[in-house]
Amino acid sequence: MGYPSVERRRVLAAAALGRASGVPGPDPADGDPLRAVVGEVLDVSPHLITIETPSGAEERLVIAPWATAWHGAELAPADLPIGAMVLMRALRDGRVVERIWADTTRITGTILSIQGRKDLTVELDCGPHRGHRTVVVPYRSSGRLQVRHPKFEPGYLFDAIGVRRDGASLALLPATSQPAYPARSVPPPSPAYKQARIAGTVTWSDTFDEEERGAAYPMLERADTGCTQTGVSCAGLPYLSVGSLLQVRNVCSNRSSNVPVVACGCVAGRFCDRCVECDTSPRGRIAELSPSSYVELGGELVKGCFNAQIGLG
Repeated sequence: MGYPSVERRRVLAAAALGRASGVPGPDPADGDPLRAVVGEVLDVSPHLITIETPSGAEERLVIAPWATAWHGAELAPADLPIGAMVLMRALRDGRVVERIWADTTRITGTILSIQGRKDLTVELDCGPHRGHRTVVVPYRSSGRLQVRHPKFEPGYLFDAIGVRRDGASLALLPATSQPAYPARSVPPPSPAYKQARIAGTVTWSDTFDEEERGAAYPMLERADTGCTQTGVSCAGLPYLSVGSLLQVRNVCSNRSSNVPVVACGCVAGRFCDRCVECDTSPRGRIAELSPSSYVELGGELVKGCFNAQIGLG
């Protein structure tokens, strides 16, 4: 017999704890919701974009006059290439696009090896659930990345944002300042006091399914995930199980959403860093969101993080 679905686990946990089961999705009190739209570009003009969604449907959306796009660099939406895979943030019932990211990827893990003199090829261990990934750091981007990653050597953490091009992942922007310690030496959490909400950094990962809404969480029960590397964080997080519902609030955009825990965030838990978007967060990554969940909370993919608070849904 298989394990219950994430939604079923949440209902069972709520019943066991004697509380109401929360509902995934944005807080209605935040006003008009943001909508993340994913698809492959079929046609684009200065005013309209047509995409094919992962389910095979064709969707046509209006491009707002103030809209911007990113495809390794800022560009006009009309200059996006046909065939690019885009994630768009839309307003007004999800029909008006204000921000587009094309072929965007994020590469997070522990450095295993570095090869090359100009263009660098970096092999990463992205954790037991995500395996190994190889990323190319183009020469023109290496200086910017290494300023933020001074320990550019095996055993240290790496986190970069870039694009997928011709089957390769190109790292173009540092997603964070590299922690100064090796990946195996995460600082212990500070003494914690019981509190309703926990503050820290929320990031995103491209390892979720294309349209998935959900979160990876560092402090999951090992028996629940079958992972010996979970349960590591400097943020003083409580243990949860897959299927739990997190109330995530983006302090920068003042938007909140109930996001289900769908994956183990053992790699995110090894980053004892801060986010400096709109304010400086306490140390520690408290959740890693799917791109759609991240964007619908007002996050910017190329900025890599937002200052957040979480509670239980």
